[in-house]
Amino acid sequence: MLNVILAIVVIIALTILIVWAIDKFIPKKLKPIINLLLWALIIFLGYITFMSVYKEIQFNQLKVDRYKVVINRLIDVRDSELAYKEVNGAYTDSFDKLIEFVENGKVPITQRRDTLVLDEEKTRAFGGVETMKTITLIDTLSFYFVKDSIFKGSNRYKTMMNVGVGKAGAKFTLQAGKLDDISVFEASVDKAIVLDGEEKYLIEKEKQAFSIAGVKGPTVKIGSMEEVSTNGNWGKDLSNKQ
Repeated sequence: MLNVILAIVVIIALTILIVWAIDKFIPKKLKPIINLLLWALIIFLGYITFMSVYKEIQFNQLKVDRYKVVINRLIDVRDSELAYKEVNGAYTDSFDKLIEFVENGKVPITQRRDTLVLDEEKTRAFGGVETMKTITLIDTLSFYFVKDSIFKGSNRYKTMMNVGVGKAGAKFTLQAGKLDDISVFEASVDKAIVLDGEEKYLIEKEKQAFSIAGVKGPTVKIGSMEEVSTNGNWGKDLSNKQ
């Protein structure tokens, strides 16, 4: 946008200079012709300036619309991964496994409670004097189906691997592993895929974005393979869900 503003300032300055030069040096007989050419030039430059600004406005609206689609799908992936880990103890890097789990998986609803039991070791150490200790028990109360809980009757989980906008047929990259013995995952897609079909210079500019609002960096992603996080790299302006 700064480049566009500078271009407008330069065009205005050049126009003033040309008008002054015509008035100063061009014979009166040639002035009408020169004026017509000048007006044509001004209109042409004005059109180019307008289109450069308008294209960026259109691009900014389009990227927001596409990002919202991608972000909603990434949140579905994240929520499914969290449920998968709760049952299996780790995340998965396979969409096939994740979809099958959502289709058929059940997550236990548990209750933690503390209770007193005999501490046999301390009782022996104290010559038979009964000594109690507190332990935590986890009771399974019931189960809930992942499909019903997260997707509430929708079957969109069957296509959550698809980016859904931009380059036709594009899919998210899904990774999973360990970081300091802690399970981590990351689902991501390159911004160039999401914004496919737009001007390359606008896409490259967007991939370098690091503002608090919008999407930071060259990809749209949720989770991380470099830190323990299940957050996305976008601002609150792009999603109501986190």
